[in-house]
Amino acid sequence: MPKAAKSGIGRQETDSLVASLPSAAGADATAGSYQAFAPAPRPVGLDSEDSAAEEETEDAAASVGLLRDQTAKFPGTAHSDTGATDDGQYDDFETIDWLKDIGRHRRRRRELLRRARETWRGRLSVLVDGLSGWLCVGLIAIAAGLVAGIVDVGTAWMSDLREGICPGAFWLNREQCCWSANDTAMDAANEEAACQQWYPWPELIFDASATDPQNYALQYSLYVTWSLLFALLTATLVRSLAPYACGSGIPEIKTILSGFVIRGYLGWWTLLVKSLGIMLAVASGLSLGKEGPMVHMAACCGNIIARLFPKYNRNEAKKREVLSAAAAAGVSIAFGAPLGGVLFSLEEASYYFPLKTLWRSFFCSMVAASVLKLVNPFGNDHLVLFAVNYRSAWSALEVGPFVLLGILGGLFGAGFVKANVWLCRRRKLGALGRHPIAEVAAVASLTALAAFPNPYTRMGTARLVRLLFSRCGPEDVSELCDFGAVAVNGTATTGTGAAVVVAGDARLDAALWKLSIAYLFKIVATVFTFGIKVPSGLFIPSLAVGAIAGRIVGSLLEQLAAPNAAYFPFNRLCSAAAVAQGQPCVNSGLYAMVGAAAALGGVTRMTLSLVAIMLELTGGLEYSLPLMIAALTSKWVGDGLSGGGGIYEAHIRLNGYPFLASWERPAADAAAADVDDASALAGDVMRRPLRVLRQAEDTVDKINRLLAECQVNGFPVVLSADYHYLIGFVTRRDLVMAIEYYRKKDDSIVGQSVVYFADTPAAFADQPAAPNRRNSPKQLNLSRIVDLAPIAVTDQTPMFVVLEMFRKLGLRQTLVTRNGRLLGVITKKDALRYLENLS
Repeated sequence: MPKAAKSGIGRQETDSLVASLPSAAGADATAGSYQAFAPAPRPVGLDSEDSAAEEETEDAAASVGLLRDQTAKFPGTAHSDTGATDDGQYDDFETIDWLKDIGRHRRRRRELLRRARETWRGRLSVLVDGLSGWLCVGLIAIAAGLVAGIVDVGTAWMSDLREGICPGAFWLNREQCCWSANDTAMDAANEEAACQQWYPWPELIFDASATDPQNYALQYSLYVTWSLLFALLTATLVRSLAPYACGSGIPEIKTILSGFVIRGYLGWWTLLVKSLGIMLAVASGLSLGKEGPMVHMAACCGNIIARLFPKYNRNEAKKREVLSAAAAAGVSIAFGAPLGGVLFSLEEASYYFPLKTLWRSFFCSMVAASVLKLVNPFGNDHLVLFAVNYRSAWSALEVGPFVLLGILGGLFGAGFVKANVWLCRRRKLGALGRHPIAEVAAVASLTALAAFPNPYTRMGTARLVRLLFSRCGPEDVSELCDFGAVAVNGTATTGTGAAVVVAGDARLDAALWKLSIAYLFKIVATVFTFGIKVPSGLFIPSLAVGAIAGRIVGSLLEQLAAPNAAYFPFNRLCSAAAVAQGQPCVNSGLYAMVGAAAALGGVTRMTLSLVAIMLELTGGLEYSLPLMIAALTSKWVGDGLSGGGGIYEAHIRLNGYPFLASWERPAADAAAADVDDASALAGDVMRRPLRVLRQAEDTVDKINRLLAECQVNGFPVVLSADYHYLIGFVTRRDLVMAIEYYRKKDDSIVGQSVVYFADTPAAFADQPAAPNRRNSPKQLNLSRIVDLAPIAVTDQTPMFVVLEMFRKLGLRQTLVTRNGRLLGVITKKDALRYLENLS
C-alpha cells in the first residue's frame, strides 16, 4: 500500500480560498484552520439552507438519517427544530451531514402531515409547503433573468465605449446606434466607416478624420487607456469589497453543491460586485467571458431568495437542490439554452440531483430564459449575441474533418489545463500573487497592446464568435467570405459542370493569417487571464479559440474543394448550380461551430450539456451528430492526455476543496485500515491515541479542556478508557451547546460533574456503574445528543466500498472498528488524500 504524501491535498499556498485541510480525529473540516487563510468576512454569506417537498427518491437515505438524528432533543441544540439555535447549523468551511439534514426534513414533513389530518389549517400548511418550492425557484429564475439582462446591456455598452460613442444617444452601443441610422453594412474589419452615427474617440475629441495619419495612434492609445482603466476598477472592487467575486465561480459552486459551506460566497456583496465587475472585466478587453460567472450570479440569487422561505432556511442539504436549479438557470441565461442549463446542472455542477430537483431545474431554467427574452438585451429577439440559424446540409465525407477538429480541441484543452494550473500555482508562490492589482494591470495592458492591431482580436470575443459562426453567401462583403470569382466550364457543351477559379482574392489569405495570429493570441492570453483577481469565465474564450480553428479548417477545405468540384470526393460537397450562384461548397460557419464545441469540450470535458447548448444556439437539430462527434473526440483526447477532469476539477484540487469526483476509483484490494495508517504517517489526519469521550468517566472540566485542545467537529464515544468499544458519536457543536445550556439552566452542574453519554451509566452488564456519592456533584446526562447509530465499517472493508459510501451517502466521516472496538476514523479529506496518493 503506498503511503500518503506529506504534502496532502490540503497543503496549498496561503492565499488560496482554502489553504489547508486541518488535522482531525473524526472531522473532515475545521473552521479555524480554514478561516485563517480565507478572505475577510463579507456582510452576507451562505448561512442556512432550505427544504423542499417530500421526494420518493430519498426514502432510503432518509431512513438512515432518522437513526442518526435522534427524535428526543433539548432546546438550543443543533438538532432542535424550534429555531432556538444561532444563525447557522454549520460553521464556515465545514462539510454538511446529508443524512441528518434529510432526516430533519422528513420529520418536519411528517409533522405537517399529522397536522393536516387534524385541522384545515394543517391541510393548508401542507399545500403551501408543497407550492413553496416552485415559488422559490420561480423567484430565483426571475431575479437571475433580470440580472443577466442588466449585465448583457451594460457589457455591450461598456465594451463599445472603449472605441467611441454615439453622440445622439450615448446610452446605445455601436450596433444599436447603427440600427437607429439604418446603416446595415456588416464588414467587421471596417465597422467604424460603415456607421455614420458612431464616432470614434479621436474624431469626437480631437476632430481627427478617419484618414488622418494621427487617427490610428490616438485611437490605439485611447483603447489601451480605457482597457487599463476598466481592469483596474474591477480589480479594486473585487479586492476591497468582495474577494469571492473573482474567477468564474463554477469550481466553488461544484464544491458547495457537494456539501461544503463557504460563507459569503453566495451573498449580496458577492452578487453586486460580481455583476458590476464582470461588465468592467469584459469591457476591458481581457480574454474572458461573462457566461461562466452568470452561473455564480444565479446561485447567489438562489441563496438570497431561499432565505425568505423558513423551511428552506434551516436545512443545508435541501438548499443544495435549490442551488442546483439556480445553476441550471445560470447557463440558461448565459447561452439562451434552457435544456442545456438543466443538463449542465445534472452533468457538471450538481452532486445530489433527485427527480424533483430535475423538474424544478427545468422550470427555473425555462422561466429565467423567458424573463431574459422579455428584457431583450440585444434588441434583436435573440438571447445571446452570437445566435445563428443554419439550415444547410452536411455530407458524410465531412466526418473526417469533424474528428480532426475534435482532436485539435482535445489537444488544446489538455494543454490549456496543464499550463493554466502550472501558472496559477506559480502565481501563488511568486510576487504577482502578493500584488493582484498590479498583475491585473499588467495583463490588461499587454492584452490591449497586442490586441488592437488585429481586428479579430480587437473586437469583443462574443462578436468574434458570431462573425466566425456566420455562413458565407453571395451578398457577404467580409474578407472571410472572399473566396474569389468562380466560373463554370461550358456545362452545355461539356456537361461536366467543372468549376474553375478564374480570379483569386488576396483578402481571404490575409484574413486567414490574421485568424492564425488571433488563434495563438487567444490561447496565450486566456492562459494568463484565467486566475487573476477579476471575475472571469472560460466559456466564450474557449469557444473563440475553437471557432477560429474551425473557420480556418473550413476555409482551407473550401479553397481545396471549389477548383476540384468535378472530382471525387469534392463532387459530393459541391454542385455546379451552387457554385455558379456564388454559394461556397463548404459551410465554414459550421466548421467554426464544431471547432468551438470541440475546444470547450476539451477544456471542461462536458458532453451532453455542451451538445445541447450548441444545438440551442444554432437552432438546427441536423448538426447534432457533428457536434457529438467533436465533443466526444475532444473529451477522449483530453482525458487521455490529462486525466482527472477538466479545468474546474483541476482548480478544485489546486485550491484544496473537499470534493470527491465520481470518476476517481481506487484499487479494489485496498482496505480501510491502509488509509488509517497512511493518514497517521502524514501527521495531520489520524492521532494515536484517538481523542474520544468515555461513556461515564469524563467530567465537565475535562470535556472543556478536550474541546479547547482539539478543534475537530466531533468525538467518538467509547465504553471506557480500557474498553474502546464503540457506543456512538457526538458532534462538537451539540456538545458545546448542551453543556452551556445545562450549566445555565442548573447551577448544580459544576466543573466536577460527571457527564454520562448513555441512559444507564454502564452499557454492558459486566461494567459496574460509577458510584454516586452523597457529596459528589450532580451528574449530567447527555445521552440525547449521542448518535447511537454512527456509520462505521470494519478495518477489512475494501476502500472502493468506503469511497462509494462517501459519495452516495454524503458522509462527513466513518468510524473504523474491529469486533466492535474502535480503531480510528476515516474522514472525507482522508479519502481525498488517498485518491491523490494513488494518482
